[in-house]
Amino acid sequence: MARREAPEINGGSMADIAFMLLIFFLVATTMNIDSGIMRKLPPIVEDQQDNIDIKERNVFVVLINANDQLLVENEILNIRDLKDKAKEFIANKANLETLPEKKLVKDIPFFGDQMVSKQVISLQNDRGTKYETYITVQNELTKAYNELRDELAMGKWSKTYAQLEKAHEKDKLKAIRKIYPMRISEAEPKNIGE
Repeated sequence: MARREAPEINGGSMADIAFMLLIFFLVATTMNIDSGIMRKLPPIVEDQQDNIDIKERNVFVVLINANDQLLVENEILNIRDLKDKAKEFIANKANLETLPEKKLVKDIPFFGDQMVSKQVISLQNDRGTKYETYITVQNELTKAYNELRDELAMGKWSKTYAQLEKAHEKDKLKAIRKIYPMRISEAEPKNIGE
């Protein structure tokens, strides 16, 4: 009896099939890219002064150590309390001597003459700080500004700041940002925990 040889399988189209599967998975797969901070960087300042004199009462110091502990104004603070503490500092509604001083700004559209806080939030973290903690602190500080802006917009136009953005009311948004400018200064990470 003669042995029959097994027929060969044509492998010419295997590469095409593998390529089509690769394309399918690339198109069908979604990637979570929503983590991070949505913030525009400030423009480069042409005439930068080396020594800018800022009074200590105008600076809100926020430190995050390598153990993800928050130190705000030399006191340990829970992250969930950061937003309210920042709002109190930014607004200084009672014009307290221990909080940022205010300067008179002439004729802000829709609001007239206003006293605006000279506040700056200084944020510094340790190189060992977890990214999630850093983002959470950033979000809490941003929430503080957003809530103050919402309160101002609701009091004036019965709309939130976000609703004004959706309605493309740029003049109103600009006026609110003049009263509550977002000033978050970030220092280079250090090895605070060591």
